[in-house]
Amino acid sequence: MSTISTETIADALSLTARLMELHEENPFKIKSLANAAFRLSKTQLELNGLSNEELEKIEGIGKSIAGKIIEIQQSGSTRELDVLLEKTPKGVIEMLDVKGIGPKKVAQLWHELHVESPGELLYACYENRLVDLKGFGIKTQETVKKAIEFKLSNAGKFHYASVEKMALELVEKLKKELHTKHVCLTGEIRRKNEVIDKIELLVVSAEKIDSEKYSKETGIAVHIEYSNHEDFYFDLLRTSSAPKHLEGIQFDTLQRKNFTSEEEIYTALGLPYVEPELREGFIELEPVRKNNIPRLIELSDLKGALHNHSKYSDGLNTLSEMALYCKELGYEYLGICDHSKTAVYANGLTEERIIQQHAEIDQLNKTLAPFKILKGIESDILNDGSLDYSEDILKTFDFIVASVHQNLKMDEEKATARLIKAIENPYTTILGHPTGRLLLGRPGYPINHKKVIDACAANKVIIELNAHPYRLDIDWRWIPYCIEKGVMISINPDAHATRGYHDMYYGVCVARKGMLTAAMCLNAMSLAEIEKCFSVL
Repeated sequence: MSTISTETIADALSLTARLMELHEENPFKIKSLANAAFRLSKTQLELNGLSNEELEKIEGIGKSIAGKIIEIQQSGSTRELDVLLEKTPKGVIEMLDVKGIGPKKVAQLWHELHVESPGELLYACYENRLVDLKGFGIKTQETVKKAIEFKLSNAGKFHYASVEKMALELVEKLKKELHTKHVCLTGEIRRKNEVIDKIELLVVSAEKIDSEKYSKETGIAVHIEYSNHEDFYFDLLRTSSAPKHLEGIQFDTLQRKNFTSEEEIYTALGLPYVEPELREGFIELEPVRKNNIPRLIELSDLKGALHNHSKYSDGLNTLSEMALYCKELGYEYLGICDHSKTAVYANGLTEERIIQQHAEIDQLNKTLAPFKILKGIESDILNDGSLDYSEDILKTFDFIVASVHQNLKMDEEKATARLIKAIENPYTTILGHPTGRLLLGRPGYPINHKKVIDACAANKVIIELNAHPYRLDIDWRWIPYCIEKGVMISINPDAHATRGYHDMYYGVCVARKGMLTAAMCLNAMSLAEIEKCFSVL
C-alpha cells in the first residue's frame, strides 16, 4: 500500500462531497463526508498503517468513510469519486474552487448559463450575466470576479512550508550525485518568503543538470544557477538577495575574488552580516548602514505556545494530550484558546462548558507543575466589534485572543472600526490573525494597519503572528511598525492537534523577516514573566 498523506485523503473526501452536492445526491451522506474531510484537514491525523477497524473508531469517520480511506490509500481514489469525475466536465470541477460560490451555485451556473470553466465564468461576470440570476446579484458577481482574478494571479505558486522539505532533500541529493558540497538553495526560497513559485539552486557543476527532471519529481519549477568554486559565495549572496538589497549595500562596487563565506563579503563592504531572510531591501538597509541589526528571534527563544485548540472545540486532541506534548517539546506553558460560543460550526464553548474546562485545567495543573496551562479563549469579534461573552465570563480567563471569523466582506472603514472596538475592550489581550487572510486562498479583509496597530499600542494589546503557514498573519512587513509603536508580537501556532505546535517554526521564519527580537515577542517570556504580564494587561 502506497503512502498517502492525510491532506490528500481529506481533499478526496471533500471533492467527493462537493461533487455529490453538485449532482444533488444524498444530503446526509454529503454532510458526513464534508465533516470528515474538514476534521482530517484540521487535525492532520496520521492515517497510514491504520486498519479498517482502527479508522472506524476515529471520531467522525465510521465504517463507510473508513472504507473510502482504505480505498484512497490503495488506489489514490475511490470508485464513487471516479464516477462523479467522469460525469462532470473538468472546467466545472475547477469552478468548485472559486471562492464565494458553493456546489449548488456552480450547478446553477452550469445548467442555466451553460458556463463550464472559471474562464467562461469570468467572462460571464464581465458581461454582467450573473446579475439577474436567482440567488446571485451584483455583489455576488463582483465577489466571484475578484476570486477568479485572485486565483489566476496565484497560479503556479506554493506555500513555503509545502516545498521546504523537498527542496532541502533535493539539495542533499544533488550533493551526492555531483560529489560536491557546493549546492545551496538561493533566491526567494532561501529568504523563506511565505509564497514561492520555484526552487532556486546555486550549483558548482561542469555538467548541465536536467532541471526539468527535478521539476517533474518535485511538482514545482526547479531553476538552477551555475557557479565555480572561486565565485560560489559571491554568487550565493548575489542570487539570494533581492535587487533592492544588492543596490542598498552597493554590491556592484565589490570586486570578485575567492571569498570563503558570505560573512567575509559583507566585511569587505564594511557592513555587518545580514541573514538571508532579511535580504529584501525593505527594512534592513538602514540598520545595516548604522551597524545596528538586532539579534533576530529564534525558535529556541520561545518559551510557550499560545492560541491552541483541544477537543473541547474543533481540535483533535484532548486537553491533557495537548498539554503533555507541549511539555515534551520543552515549553513552560500552554495557552488553550478553544473557540467561543458564536463559532457553532467549531463546537464553540458555552458558558457551562467553560466552567467544565477550567475545572479540568485546574486538575491538570496540579499534576503537570511547574508546566502550566493558561486559561484562554478565542473569542469571536462580532459585527459591531464586541466580544461574544459577558464580562462575568471574560474575567474568568487568564488571557483572551479576539478574532474575526465571520462577515469578512466589510469595507476598510467598517473592518477597521470593528477591530479597534475589540482592541479597546479591556479584556482583549491578543488580536488574533488580524486580516483573516489565507495565503493563496483569499486575501485578507481590508484594514488600516496603522490605525489598528496604533490602537493596540494605546490599549496595550498584543498582535498575533498566526504561525499556520497558510495564514502568517499579521504580515511580517508590518512588524517594524509594531516594534516602533511598542506593540509586542505573539507567535501563535493556532494548533488544532499536537503536531500543530511545530508550525511555530514558520512563524519564526517570517518574524525574522520582520526583524522581530525575543524582547518584543510575547511568548519568548518565561512562565513567571507572562503571568505577570497578563495580570497587568
